[in-house]
Amino acid sequence: MGAGARASACHALRVILPLVLVAVLCRCDPDLLVDYCVADTTVATAGALHLNWLACIDPVLARADHFATSALSRATNPDATLFGFNVTLTSPAASLPGANAQGLAMARIDLAPGGMAPLHSHPRASEVALVLKGSVLVGFADTSYRLYTQLLRAGEAFVFPRAMVHYLYNVDTAAPAVVLSGLNSQSPGAQLLPFSAFRTEPRLPDEVLKKTFKITGQDVQRIQRHLGGF
Repeated sequence: MGAGARASACHALRVILPLVLVAVLCRCDPDLLVDYCVADTTVATAGALHLNWLACIDPVLARADHFATSALSRATNPDATLFGFNVTLTSPAASLPGANAQGLAMARIDLAPGGMAPLHSHPRASEVALVLKGSVLVGFADTSYRLYTQLLRAGEAFVFPRAMVHYLYNVDTAAPAVVLSGLNSQSPGAQLLPFSAFRTEPRLPDEVLKKTFKITGQDVQRIQRHLGGF
């Protein structure tokens, strides 16, 4: 290999290696080096390091029920909620210890008649939503502000790419709807746009909200009241 080729190869390595390292380090849920890591819910977390998963029990103590849950079988009543929806999310600490460090979570979304899971995103996960009951209008907007929307009925599913702003709306004003979601992170996170804009603590400056949404100060106060804040 000539000097020029070696120089080019070294330059390419200097460019590619940091990118590879960044890609590895930025993964949300790292791969396990063991078969499973059943969460040890008895370990105190106060003052402990914040890791991507909970501490594991001894694998020989694992039981079948660690990998099962009935948490999503129980319906909740979303009628009295602000937007008419409730979410039940599996948790290794509370309902599904066998899912610890597996890079996944499941959620049940109960939608009241005419209820909606408003515009929101999951910064650490993609989501696939399967309608179990009812008719649900779903959609997401990409970074080019193109909207992808679909009306789903029972048995039909839709994918929300990671971090894309999306919604689920029960178009039936007379009957509830139920959606089951799978997310590819143990801690997908959820950021509701209305709350991110109007329910932060401390609150965003009114001038920022007025200029962002082209509204008046009275509009800001009215929206904040309607969202139950301030």
